[in-house]
Amino acid sequence: MTSVVSSSAAANSYSAVFSSGPTSNWIGDTIVAIQNSATTGGILGALSSSSDGSISSFLGQSATSANNLALISQNYVTNASAFYAQIASQNQELRSQEILKKALQALSESQNQVKAENVLDPFIYFSDGTTIDTNSNIMTKPDGTQYDTVTGAKYVDPAYIIQMANGAYLDTKNNILTLSDGTQIDTVTGLKISTAA
Repeated sequence: MTSVVSSSAAANSYSAVFSSGPTSNWIGDTIVAIQNSATTGGILGALSSSSDGSISSFLGQSATSANNLALISQNYVTNASAFYAQIASQNQELRSQEILKKALQALSESQNQVKAENVLDPFIYFSDGTTIDTNSNIMTKPDGTQYDTVTGAKYVDPAYIIQMANGAYLDTKNNILTLSDGTQIDTVTGLKISTAA
């Protein structure tokens, strides 16, 4: 499409000619609008920018434009899908954390409800005078001898025991020295009490 006026300088000279006076410059504005419409896009712009001006090149450019629009649309859908998938993943993670938190809270509450308690009396008394301390698991005979009810061994309060390097120990409460071979000696009299093999 050819223009009536070949350059903008000519358009300016026309507008200068027609703009003298108090009236509006509608002829100059019209010439500038015609020049601007020759370079605009749209169908006329697509036809003017085609290489040979044929319908096939116009359709080729239309196909290219359609492909570009399709790529824009596809990129929008892909980006939107990735965005919504990310939001869904974050929401699922938050829900999982809340469920785990509630489960741990329920577990701690259930553990606090049931407390291990000794259901036995603190002391059990027998008819022969023997007593069992159920808190420390110590059985005391009427003569004062104590036994550990878990192991069955004779019990001596650790506060009264002096351990020796060779495996022997001294019971300062009862004044009995027990040697590493099990021999017991009364430390007051120096006499052998018993020998355990």
